[in-house]
Amino acid sequence: MAASENAYVAVLDSKKRLTIRGAKYKYYVVRSSSNGVVILQPQKLVPAASISKKSLEMMDESVANLKDGKVSEALDLSEFLK
Repeated sequence: MAASENAYVAVLDSKKRLTIRGAKYKYYVVRSSSNGVVILQPQKLVPAASISKKSLEMMDESVANLKDGKVSEALDLSEFLK
């Protein structure tokens, strides 16, 4: 695990919220596991208007293929579980 730049103890408030000091991003994907580990992955949301027409068409085609069952074999990601 990488060395942390900023380590501190944080406490949930009465609404079970946690404040991130000096947060560099507004949005995060939150992953929590049963052993209590919480991972925050920063995200930058992009307005839909800034996505090209071709990209939107490709996404529509991909979703249609998924719905039609046109999918590849599942990837074996077991090596990353170590």
